[in-house]
Amino acid sequence: MKLPISILSTLLLGMISVRAAGSLYDIPLKDIDGQSASLKPYQGKVLIVVNVASHCGYTPQYEDLQAVYQKYKDQGLVVLGFPCNQFGAQEPGSGAEIKQFCTSKYSVTFPMYEKILVNGPERHPLYKFLAGGDSPVSGDIKWNFTKFLVGRDGKILQRFGSGVKPGSTEMTAAAESALAAK
Repeated sequence: MKLPISILSTLLLGMISVRAAGSLYDIPLKDIDGQSASLKPYQGKVLIVVNVASHCGYTPQYEDLQAVYQKYKDQGLVVLGFPCNQFGAQEPGSGAEIKQFCTSKYSVTFPMYEKILVNGPERHPLYKFLAGGDSPVSGDIKWNFTKFLVGRDGKILQRFGSGVKPGSTEMTAAAESALAAK
């Protein structure tokens, strides 16, 4: 039995869409300790993905990020920190130094990952997904502490610039809306 081309095309496009939507969770990562990781454990959760730095004017946002994580984690929200040294060399440390800084200065308990590049030809695949040409909020990351809100379905919902504090009404309202969507 032969299927018409239009049905085959529809099936193929559907498979590609499903595969692309799930690809966020399949991107290979390394955690802050250098161990292989992925975002698979966070499927079905609301994510705030943020590029962080320890020596930046926005570094105190770690405190807000931790507070938001604590407040909403039992409802299914996870903050994910990705150190980046591309902006003013404000994250020069090793993974161990970054982890020590975050835990001792800001009591960070949310997942942290290995230092990555968020812009340029060596942009990490995660940031190709978040800010690349196929993203609904595409464009280069302008500075440290740019935040992406990802829905339970793995789709990017919003992008917040460095100046938007994680505990702001703007961000918490968006996070609460994402958490309410089942």
